[in-house]
Amino acid sequence: MKQIIQDLKNGETILEEVPVPMVKSGHVLIKTSKSLVSLGTERMLVEFGKANFIQKARQQPDKVKMVLDKIKTDGIKPTMDAVLNKLNQPLPLGYCNVGEVVAVGKGVEEFKVGDRVASNGNHAEYVIVPKNLVAKIPDNITDEEAAFTVIGSIGLQGIRLLNPTFGETVVVVGLGLIGLVTAELLMANGCNVIGFDFDLEKIKIAKDKGIIAINPAEGTNQLKFVESYTNGIGADGVIITASNKSNEIISQAANMCRKKGRIVLVGVIGLDISRDDFFKKELTFQVSCSYGPGRYDEEYEQKGHDYPIGYVRWTEKRNFEAILSAISKGILDVKPLITERIALADYKKIYGDMQNSKTIASIIEYNSTKAPQSTVTVVQKSFEGKKGVIGIVGSGNFTSSTILPNLKKIDAAIKYIASSGGLSSTIMAKRHNIAKSTSNYKEILDDSDVDLVFVTTKHNMHGSMVLESIKANKSVFVEKPLALNETELQAIISEYNERRVNVSVGFNRRFAPLAKKMKTLLGNDNAPINIVATMNAGFIPADLWVHDMEVGGGRIIGEACHYIDLCSYFTGSKVKAVCMNAMGLNPEENTDNATILLKYENGSNAVINYFANGSKAYSKERVEVYSQERTLVMDNWRKLQAFGFKGFSKTSSKQDKGHYNQFNELVQQHIKGGNPIIPFEELVNTTRASFAAIESLKNGNWINL
Repeated sequence: MKQIIQDLKNGETILEEVPVPMVKSGHVLIKTSKSLVSLGTERMLVEFGKANFIQKARQQPDKVKMVLDKIKTDGIKPTMDAVLNKLNQPLPLGYCNVGEVVAVGKGVEEFKVGDRVASNGNHAEYVIVPKNLVAKIPDNITDEEAAFTVIGSIGLQGIRLLNPTFGETVVVVGLGLIGLVTAELLMANGCNVIGFDFDLEKIKIAKDKGIIAINPAEGTNQLKFVESYTNGIGADGVIITASNKSNEIISQAANMCRKKGRIVLVGVIGLDISRDDFFKKELTFQVSCSYGPGRYDEEYEQKGHDYPIGYVRWTEKRNFEAILSAISKGILDVKPLITERIALADYKKIYGDMQNSKTIASIIEYNSTKAPQSTVTVVQKSFEGKKGVIGIVGSGNFTSSTILPNLKKIDAAIKYIASSGGLSSTIMAKRHNIAKSTSNYKEILDDSDVDLVFVTTKHNMHGSMVLESIKANKSVFVEKPLALNETELQAIISEYNERRVNVSVGFNRRFAPLAKKMKTLLGNDNAPINIVATMNAGFIPADLWVHDMEVGGGRIIGEACHYIDLCSYFTGSKVKAVCMNAMGLNPEENTDNATILLKYENGSNAVINYFANGSKAYSKERVEVYSQERTLVMDNWRKLQAFGFKGFSKTSSKQDKGHYNQFNELVQQHIKGGNPIIPFEELVNTTRASFAAIESLKNGNWINL
């Protein structure tokens, strides 16, 4: 299928050939008939993509600070690699989609195949959308009209926040697409509406709808006009739908308002607010978040958990339905807003010069007759007779930044890369000369050429995909963790014992050059040692999926397992008991501020400090090992100091966490044969130790493995 994307690195807008997404639980697959270009929002994205590095940095000062912090701890090259990798990830454009449902996922009961629906899907021939971001279209509405659903919901949410009452005077600043819809909805609400814009065509459309529309360029003083119209009282409220970096707009909005007036920002403007403007009148100011309650809430959008209507009357989906109802009843007339209709293939007529475009609403028309394909061939290659042919399931940031560059260095044979949406996998396939991109990972498991599967999905998919790979008689490498619970782990163990394929987990730290040097210095005499390992992991927001115990398993199971494995590597033994304590009076099981104590079968002890509340300017990782009156101190995989070791005192190198060595040993072992790079029983022991850490926290005692 075809999809419009924005290259953030060079600013080019591209019509890309990608696999059709696979429907998944809680989602619907939609074949697009029309989509609407929101000129204001999409113009900002396109202009950001075209900006140079310095201009991009000026627009995102918070990101610049993050980059500088990373340089301090990791160095310039790893930081620049991370920045460039981020910019190499394309951005799908569009969020106003209309089409026909062609497949429904598990748990979706309100839609069926054949339904006409509106959604926030992208500009693509097929889109997959969570059910709470989809609404049925009434029969008397055309697809073109329904394409305004999401735009209308943005304006409607701004109105709901303003909470106008019948007869109030409301000013709409900016009569673009959202502004015109907002003004018309305000009129339907019984408000007196004044609109300001500098575009003559938009002013004309607004006046035709009965809006009091003013072009300030013609000499009208906006503040004086509002004052005169309201008999010196001022506007009851102002909704700002403009897109302008000037701080003048917010100042004017404040001066237009009456005492205790309300201002709601829907657009994007400068926000250097004068306290005096707001202080004297006790004004309220609020920023509207997109389509309504539920936006960016993982539970609502991705998991499909609706808010009870008695507590949240208007969610984003119910806003979609309200807009469709308004169009159906003739309360909202969007047809005059359509200024052009463009076939998908002619997309550059819209995106070629958005800066100078005078269009209000552009409709993209789709007429694909091709049968949907879940796999596209990017490069023609033959893999017949080759060993170690890889299929990668998952195309997130770690795959892009770490796995693929390292596999490229060892000239690994990669036939597939898969992603649920098909876009990111296609971009990576092109960038890394991978033969095929697919949205259906089962094609990898069914392909006899592939004998090594890489699983780099979200953590909740690891256990099932490892199990499926083993059942397909494929060797499998899975990014940590191996599983999220004992049930998943036991199923993997049972299938492994039956088939004995090669299973590996991304415990790369033991393959780092400094870790190998430490192991050599410690020797293999199995004498007990003491280890203090600290991961200054850094704060991540509480709503990130890693913290969700069902999806990410929390950071102890999902990340601290790295250091459990590393400690086991140094001790040459297995964990036999675990105890974990966490910061706070009543820590949750998804804590990321904890200390883990490990007892080993050979008498070794290890302490793992996994902290998220430290400074990012401090080293992210540090390991101290105490053995036979000797001490090793490793700092951030860049420096190693030794005390009490004859002939060795210190060494340093560029930061290397062992990814290349692990992948190289894995591929070579798979091609040439030999023992697994990490024994399976050690993978199981580490995984169970991470589960035991959480159990220990909940029970308040040591847990024996």
